[in-house]
Order: sequence, then C-alpha cells, then structure tokens
Amino acid sequence: MKSPIEIKRIMKMNLQDANSAFLWGARQTGKSTYLASVFPKSIRYDLLQTDLYLRLLKEPYLLREEIISLSKEKLRYPIIIDEVQKVPLLLNEVHWLIENSNAYFVLCGSSARKLKHGAANLLGGRALRYTFFPLVFPEIENFDLLRALNVGLLPKHYLSDNDTTKFLLQSYINDYLTEEVQAEGLTRNLPAFARFLDVMAFSHGELINYSNIARDCGVDKNTVKEYFQILVDTLLGYFVLPYNKKIKRETITSVPKFYFFDVGIVNTLSKKTLGSLRGAEAGKAFEHYILMELVAYAGIMRKNFPIKFWRTKTGLEVDFILGDGEVALEVKISDMVRKSDLNGLIAFQEEHRPKKALVVSLVPRARKLLVNNNEIEIIPWKKFLQQLWRGEVI
Repeated sequence: MKSPIEIKRIMKMNLQDANSAFLWGARQTGKSTYLASVFPKSIRYDLLQTDLYLRLLKEPYLLREEIISLSKEKLRYPIIIDEVQKVPLLLNEVHWLIENSNAYFVLCGSSARKLKHGAANLLGGRALRYTFFPLVFPEIENFDLLRALNVGLLPKHYLSDNDTTKFLLQSYINDYLTEEVQAEGLTRNLPAFARFLDVMAFSHGELINYSNIARDCGVDKNTVKEYFQILVDTLLGYFVLPYNKKIKRETITSVPKFYFFDVGIVNTLSKKTLGSLRGAEAGKAFEHYILMELVAYAGIMRKNFPIKFWRTKTGLEVDFILGDGEVALEVKISDMVRKSDLNGLIAFQEEHRPKKALVVSLVPRARKLLVNNNEIEIIPWKKFLQQLWRGEVI
C-alpha cells in the first residue's frame, strides 16, 4: 500500500486574492501532511512544539513582530499555524495582520471548541472555512471495503499492516482522551467520559436515549448532552437529525442519531472485528461508512446539503434523506435485495415523492424496481460512490 504521504488528497483550497482560511479536522486525518504538500514554501508555526507553544502563549505579539519582518517573497505564500486552538489569543494578532499587512493564513486545528467557548476572535468572516476528512473512496486505489469497515479510513490506520493498525487505533483513543479532553480541560470527569465512549460504541447509529446513557455512565442527562457536544466540537462525530416534513404518517421528529467520524474508532471501542461482509454488525458498519462518504462529499465539494434519516413511529425507516427530500437512500449489506426489504423506502417514496430512491448494496449489477409506478434503483456500492463523487447523486 502507499504511504500517507503518497496519497493524493482531493480537497482543493481556494486561497486566490490572498484569502485566509480555517482548516478543521480530527486528529490524524492528514491535515498537516496535506498542507505541507500544497504549500511547501509556507512559513509554518506548529503549536504541538512545546517550546514554540510556550513562547507564543506567554507573548502572542511575537507572532505579529515576526511576520511583519518577513520579506515580500515569503508573504506570497500563506502562513500556516497548526493547532491554532491551543493559543486563542493568536487570533487577535492574525486579525491585525490580515487588516494591516500582506500576510494571509491557513489556521489549522482539531477543535474549535476552545475558541468558540472562550469567545475567541474567529476573524468575523475574514477567513474561509474548510473541513478535512479521513480518506475517501476516490483517493484509494484498489479500495478494500472489508478493511475499511474494520480499521476505518484514517490514513495511518488504513495504510498500515494489520498488527500495527490495531496498536494505532487503541493509541488513538487513549491519546484523544489524554490530549484532547484532559489537556484541553474539556471535561473534569474523565472516567465518566471514558464510560460514555464505551456506551456510545454500542448505541452508535441508533436513536439517542439520553436518560439511558446517563444511567449507564453514572452522570446526569445534561452532562451526557455536553459529552455529545464535546465529540461534535472536536470533530469526532456528527448528529444526524430526523427528516420532519410530516404529511400522513406519524414520524419521529425530535430524536437524533449520532455517528462517530470513523468506522474504525467504533470497532475499537466496541472490540469488534468483522470477518466478512455479512450480518447485522457488518450492515451497521456499511451504513456508517456510506454516511461518512456522504458527509465528506458534502464538505469537500462544498455542497452543504442536509443529511437526515426518516423513521415513523410504527418502525418504517429510511437510512438517509439527502437535501430537502430530494434523494432517499437505503443501505443494505446484501447481494440480493428484494422488494420486501424496502418497505420503509417504498412508504417514503409514496408519501414524499423524492427525485431519486436508491438502494446501495453488494449486488453485482444495477437494476430498477417499479413499485406503484415509482422507480427504485438498486446500485452496487462502488458504482454509487463513483456517481456520488462525480456529482450525479445530488
């Protein structure tokens, strides 16, 4: 396999006219490697370097003094500040430099939580916002679906040998707890937060029951809600909200689902390994993976369409509703999809008339079902992902 450095990432940052930008992404998604490859001549401040971090923490104005002393040649390229959330006061200096010099910046980090909750200067619209993701389907030659569902798509995890990957995944979770949560002071009760992660590994992708999770973690419901927000703010997970355009059937309209940002993290927390692309656990992982491709596509291509789910109180469900009900998408880890497997999709189609009703599955060839004069397309997963990244799904 290729090394993470050799993988060509498909994100494009448009910094024409010397625009500054925030680049957010979970740890080890490859942000720093990407920026080094795209902007090799840029001056870089890496706040993971303890001496640099302490120097700028004590005297943030040094950043301004150093940058205004740079030559015009150096200022042709963006100044990169990595892990910018570690020293929020630097953003005041960045703001001044954007307004009063020719400098422009890429401000890179794994969490905006400390900045938002500390009322930090977020530059008032003077910087574009980009989000970086784990590897996606078009970036990987000879994509191995079973491997992706087991170890996830963080570059080091997917591209390492199996023994190394297991160690890296466990280290990732341990390091996150110590570096992101404890070091940044995001929660005072680290043992309870660790229990919360364990509980979430088993209720991942299900309707959230805050009371049950709180009981299992030994904390109150509001604390659990705060824990979820920590995961969202540190880019380690996403809420998927219910589609609530009610017409006939009574639907669930207020209870979200939650998904971690990477399939491998869930498997490591729950201590599960998939032996094949079969069964309920593989089905959940496959659904999770397809969601991550949808989220990454919307982010990288700057499409900004909502991704929701639909579920009635009688149990009919569609995995994902894209846009304003334009696309209804069901995910099945099966090479034989029958009409009887699609009751939820058929019901949604009859009621909401989406432009497309799709089933992503392991079928060898695409085919179409006609149900009550409505068309449902059953697509092999590779073909679906190719169409998605070509912009043909939404």
